[in-house]
Amino acid sequence: MTTSNRKTLYRNPKEKKLAGVCAGIAEFFGLETWLVRVVTASIFLLGGAGIIFVGYVVLWLILDEKSVTHDENSLHRDIEVKKKFWQAGEPATQALQDVNQQFRALELRLRNMERHVTSDSYDLKRQIDNL
Repeated sequence: MTTSNRKTLYRNPKEKKLAGVCAGIAEFFGLETWLVRVVTASIFLLGGAGIIFVGYVVLWLILDEKSVTHDENSLHRDIEVKKKFWQAGEPATQALQDVNQQFRALELRLRNMERHVTSDSYDLKRQIDNL
């Protein structure tokens, strides 16, 4: 069986101002949240108040909240580099710092594993298990 990489539209409670609808739309299309909010507010103020209000409320009621299953500081989080100012992601310098931090954390974990495996207690336990 193959797993599809289809994205689903959710409300994003982590970045919400009102209900997380604009944040969810921004995440779905890979845009900055502020840009979606500005476009929504502009349409609202320029005469589309009814359609924006009804659409926002309907999406608020229909869309599920995105579950927060992983930690932002996780070692396995994807780093997206922003290429244009309206795209979602991190600036290149921030992405480089994040990758550097992840490698440091992995190096520390590897050092701790190596220290444990080369310790006398590990060797003794392995010999006892072999008996």
